[in-house]
Amino acid sequence: MPHTFDAITIGSAKIDVFLSVREANDCFRLNKETNELCVRSGQKIEVDRCSFLLGGNAANVGVGLSRLGLKSAIYAEIGDDELSQKILKALKKENVNTQFLIQTKGEKASFSIIINFKGERTIFSEHVDRLHNFNFDDISTRSLYLTSLGHEWKKPYKKVFSFVKKTKCLLAFNPGTLQIEAGYKAIADVLSITDVLFLNKEEAIAISNIKYQISNIDDKNKSMEQLLNSLQKMGSKIVVITDGENGSYAIDEKGEIFTQDAIETKVIEKTGAGDAYSTGFLSAILHELSIKEALRRGALNSVSVIAQVGAQAGLLDKNKIN
Repeated sequence: MPHTFDAITIGSAKIDVFLSVREANDCFRLNKETNELCVRSGQKIEVDRCSFLLGGNAANVGVGLSRLGLKSAIYAEIGDDELSQKILKALKKENVNTQFLIQTKGEKASFSIIINFKGERTIFSEHVDRLHNFNFDDISTRSLYLTSLGHEWKKPYKKVFSFVKKTKCLLAFNPGTLQIEAGYKAIADVLSITDVLFLNKEEAIAISNIKYQISNIDDKNKSMEQLLNSLQKMGSKIVVITDGENGSYAIDEKGEIFTQDAIETKVIEKTGAGDAYSTGFLSAILHELSIKEALRRGALNSVSVIAQVGAQAGLLDKNKIN
């Protein structure tokens, strides 16, 4: 019997408000020594552009997978205000199934304000408390993509663990800050059944507690190998680590390590780069392509996203990624 969905994403759906500020704006100053963005107080500051766009980790990946020819659905929780209706409309426009999307009466959508200045983003993020009371009964999917949730994340994570154990579907996992800060033991069960684990270098180090000190490229490659092996021993079959301009790395079920160089592009705005990478990689796995090709597709999708404003404008479709 065929599955109803190729992938179901579990996480957040929100609105991202992007404010693009000219580099020559006299009211903005970037202190490169302290990495502080300074704004002149009390001024009316002109912005080049203001955009209200769909965002959130589960929404980004759900949309990305849909564009790449896969049937996707989303588990997330929103409100019933005007911005929540915008989220719902945008997901439907991208052919992401919304039957599992919870709309809580009287609540509002989560949103972020993202200031784009000199190619770097500064994010002000509001997170509305959610119960994440998701129901996984009677769903049929080839895979789940589990990512970060709010403070009430442990109960839905347990439900995901039970569902994957029962159905044997593929589990892709990208833990968020709350999950990583909770410690390894809090996510050990999920890690033990994960098929594909997505982390950036800092997240990988935080979970594995490996000291990461490098002096040259040989030491760096050796340390990344140790990091990949350490994380794989926690249960994940495939581990993927992204490292910005240094490229990305993966270890497969046989212990073979693959690398992908970063692809050069003009960076416009970095929001959603990690989600785009996960999307490209996971789509390749679901299409039964090689790890090497999965790394390539992850990098291509990510570099396309950072060349435009927003987490989804640059997401590739199946023709472009081929």
